[in-house]
This record gives sequence, C-alpha cells and structure tokens, in this order.
Amino acid sequence: MSVPEPINPPPRLLMGPGPITADPRVLRAMAAPLVGQFDPAMTHAMSETMALYRAVFYTSNEQTFLVDGTSRAGIEASLVSLIEPGDRVLVPVFGRFGHLLVEIAKRCAAEVHTIEVPWGEVFEPELIEAAVARVRPKVLAVVHGDTATTMRQPMSDLGEICRRYDALLYCDATATLGGNSFRTDAWGVDVVTAGLQKCLGGPSGSAPITISPRAVAVIDARKHIEEGIRDADDVERGTPIASNYLDLAQIMDYWGPRRLNHHTEATSMLYAARECARLLVEEGIEHAVARHELHGRAMLAGVTGLGLDVFGDVEHKMNNVVAVRIPDGVPDDKARAAMLADFGIEIGTSFGPLAGRVWRIGTMGYNARTDAVLVTLAALEQVLRGFGVSVTAGGGVAAAKDVYADA
Repeated sequence: MSVPEPINPPPRLLMGPGPITADPRVLRAMAAPLVGQFDPAMTHAMSETMALYRAVFYTSNEQTFLVDGTSRAGIEASLVSLIEPGDRVLVPVFGRFGHLLVEIAKRCAAEVHTIEVPWGEVFEPELIEAAVARVRPKVLAVVHGDTATTMRQPMSDLGEICRRYDALLYCDATATLGGNSFRTDAWGVDVVTAGLQKCLGGPSGSAPITISPRAVAVIDARKHIEEGIRDADDVERGTPIASNYLDLAQIMDYWGPRRLNHHTEATSMLYAARECARLLVEEGIEHAVARHELHGRAMLAGVTGLGLDVFGDVEHKMNNVVAVRIPDGVPDDKARAAMLADFGIEIGTSFGPLAGRVWRIGTMGYNARTDAVLVTLAALEQVLRGFGVSVTAGGGVAAAKDVYADA
C-alpha cells in the first residue's frame, strides 16, 4: 500500500455547537512526555486534576475525576453504575440529548418514563416535580443544556425535589460547564458529567465527573472487583455493574488512595483535561461564565442584525450557542459548505425536527472572543448575500460591536 502523507488538517475556526477550536495551551499540554500510570508524577497529576475539577464543578465531592472517553462515556458510566435492571428512571426530554439519556437508560434495562416539551422550550420545576411524584424514580436524569435546541434547563430546584422523593439527580452538563453557571453542591446534584470539547476549550476524549456521597453509596453497594487483583478481604456486593470499563465503583478505586489497577490512564487526555481546568480556575470561573455570556450576547445581537430569526425561548438559551432559522431559499448544506470553503469557518445544522431548519453557531471555550464573533458574522453576511438574501451591509458586525461598546 502507498503510505499516506503526514496528518495536516486545514486551518479551521470551529464556530458550531462543538467541538470547538481547542486552546493552543491545551494542545501544548498534550505534547508533554508520557510517564507510567503509577509514576509519582502521574498520580500527582491525577490528584491535581481532581482538585481542579472540584473547583470547576463547585463541589466538595471527594469522588471527582475523569472517565476516559468522550462525554458520552461519562454519561453511560453514570447511568450503568446507578441503574439496576427494573429501576425506574425519569427523563425530561426537551431535545436530542434527552432522547440519548432515554436510550442509555433502556440499555441498562431500566423502566424508563419520560415527559416532553416542544423543542425550543424547557420545563418548569413544578412539571418535573409532578412527574417525580407520580413515577417515584430511582434516578431523575436531566440534560442541563441541549445543543440540539440551544436551551438550558433550570436546575436549582431539582435537587430539593429529588430529596423530597428519595431520588438521585443525574445531570449531563457537557454543553454548559465552564460557560454557564453550575453549582453542583448548592443545587443538590448527585452526579454530573461533562466533556472538554465545548466551554472547557479542549478536544473530545475525556469526561470529567463528580459524584455525591449519596450516589457513591449506591455505586459502592454494587462493587465487584476483578479476579486477579481482588484481595482476600474484598467483599462482592449487590448486582454487578453491567460494564467493566465504565464501572464507576472500580474507577473510584483507581483514582482513590488505593490506586487499584483498572485500565491504563489516557495520559495525554489527562494532561488536556488538567490544563482545561487549570486555565478555567486561573481565569476565574465566574469571569469565564461572564465571558461566554458577553460573546454569546454579541453573537445573538449580530445574527439578529443580519435579519435572521432566532429559534427557541431566548430567555432560556445557553450562553454559548445560538440557533437561527435558515432563511427561505437558502440551502443549508451548501451555505455551510461555503462558510467552510471560502472562510474556513464551521457552523452546524441540528437534528431531528430541526435538521436543515436551523443553524447553530457557538461562541464557547477558546472561541468565546471578539475576533471570532466578528469574523463569523462578516463571513455569514457574505454567504447570505451569495444566496440572494437581502441583508443590511455590516449589520451583524455593527450590532455585535454595539454590545461590546456597552460592556
């Protein structure tokens, strides 16, 4: 066979709903030399990473670490470790990723119940409480921000609701963590997972997770340690967790003082995750949230200045992504292809009922900055003109600049 050329991706500005352009400092961290998984330098880096993510999640949870895999690995590890066959799970669905939680919970052999609102809306807490009271689930599984719709579900009341009805609260914060306010302990969230490829400014491939003592007790009640590494005094408990790789009971022992071998840590991704969190803590998490809010607000004003209609309930929109309705007569795929070919900028379409109907434009992580917003708006104006859309010359950039001038 002929040998391919060395990898040489074209320059891109990733302004879709994720992944985004990784922070160069994160990429540099990934190039650091590898060490053995139980080298003191490695275990020290693991401990530092745990401490950093406690700050990012706003939690004191001891069990705060990384699941090796994309953000979906964190979601699946949480659900497969919490749910036993026949357990009731309630999922409020307001977009594509609520359906993903349903899919995974069903694969865990749960009895899954759903409530739904139209895409572009979120749930009032009273509606969720009524469903919890009716279903009495073991787990309430909620998406914080669904990038398919750009909506952000209010979370602050849900922990108290779950405690009143003795349910565990799981939250997928992949799309929001680092760019929107999230208070794990204050909101009473039992398990939260995320990914690096959105507001945290890194590549996909590592899933930060934090687990409350309440959820730890549920997971530890199912602990089964593998033959070959099991000590004589290790006692097997409960129904085995159905996945070996995503078994949080064993992963907690791997990250904990026992350092019980489970898998070989993805060292370069650990470096990336550590640097993502380090940069966020260095900036100040509230400053990072405010940065995402500012640039998200500028992008919102800019697309409106171009005459585009914004999809969904703007009051409940995430800071870091906006969805706009594609103007009549503009072909979705060809317009996005023109953005990519002519300007090197990627924006996204959506899924399901919104596929081909909206564009999703992100301002997150390393790309939550003024030049990225203004260049994207200028490019989008030219692409719209190329497809015959009448837009005000410079309207998008001017509207965004007004936001920056008032900041």
